[in-house]
Amino acid sequence: MLQASSVARWTHQLDALHARLAPHFARPAPRARARAYLQTVLAGAERRNGWQLAEAAGEATPYGMQRLIASATWNADAVRDDLRAYVVEHLGDPGGVLIVDETGFLKKGDQSAGVARQYSGTAGRIDNGQIGVFLAYASARGHAFLDRALYLPKEWTDDRPRCRAAGIPDAVPFRTKPVLAQAMFERALDAGVPAAWVTGDEVYGSNRPLRMALEQRGQPFVLAIRSTEALFYFGLAGKAQPHAATIAAALPADAWQRLSAGAGTKGPRASRWAWTDLARIGWPGWRHALLVRERLTPNAAGDHERASYVVFAPEAATLPEVVRVAGMRWAIAVSFEAAKQEVGLDEYEVRKYAGWYRYVTLALVAHAFLAATRARAAPRKQGIPRGPRTATPSSP
Repeated sequence: MLQASSVARWTHQLDALHARLAPHFARPAPRARARAYLQTVLAGAERRNGWQLAEAAGEATPYGMQRLIASATWNADAVRDDLRAYVVEHLGDPGGVLIVDETGFLKKGDQSAGVARQYSGTAGRIDNGQIGVFLAYASARGHAFLDRALYLPKEWTDDRPRCRAAGIPDAVPFRTKPVLAQAMFERALDAGVPAAWVTGDEVYGSNRPLRMALEQRGQPFVLAIRSTEALFYFGLAGKAQPHAATIAAALPADAWQRLSAGAGTKGPRASRWAWTDLARIGWPGWRHALLVRERLTPNAAGDHERASYVVFAPEAATLPEVVRVAGMRWAIAVSFEAAKQEVGLDEYEVRKYAGWYRYVTLALVAHAFLAATRARAAPRKQGIPRGPRTATPSSP
């Protein structure tokens, strides 16, 4: 049980967070209800539906809590911007890493904004649901989310009457997941989020326009790519753009090192790693490289599975550095699990487009509050590899 001093400190910190968000709520009632909403979610309500949140907040009906998400006047994007500033204030570090990934929200029916039969990593299969793309931030001080976007399949954006019924504005076009990710990266970097690196899985890393946009900003990255990704590489005779897997297969035995990508639940996450420079002209002071990870133990077929990454980094970056960055992707998976279990990220009961953003934004605020609380209580961890920064590269 928390001591009275701890409860008072916790309450003061939550009041301070609410005070920075309060100007974005137009009226006193939703402003006060947002405070009650955060407190009840953080207090560990078993479920986060309207009835149970209202009951925990001492309200006789769920209608006030439902209005807060569905129709009250407040700016979810402005709250998102303050969320980002709050995370940087408590977790910001020059060696921070921006991580992009998606998560699925299984849903029934066909009326919730963006719902469709699509692959969900959450379910591990094609199922009926929504997909959210999220941007997280990880540093030696902890990890939390900065941004979010609801993915709308083309079957939605090609059907404007259906979009209007779900509250999706006509001005919202079809945007791929990498396009959504690029917009979130740009918002974070334009806002001055201290990030030495960017990382993400092959959905994002295999998107060349996204990689080029980060290069133009001089933003180092370690992005996973598909094994079939064609890369500019002159190390193989007669193959100017071989696949990543082809390059990896040709690497000499002495190129490989056993390295850890960071601590896991069962100890260091060790694999064999190698990297080799890719051909790139006109980027002085920078290097493009293919990074390859090979599992130490074979799979059922006797193969040592490999994963590939494209690296864009200052010339002084080292292999152990970029391996550690590649391993930082775990932080967003941990954050998804925590946000769903601790603050009900996936427990919303809304169908409208704006309602999704409102519910998810408040859930991310609550999750960030917990991350900040843990950061204050925990000793500082070993720093994340940051790599020397140089001036923004000139175009090739």
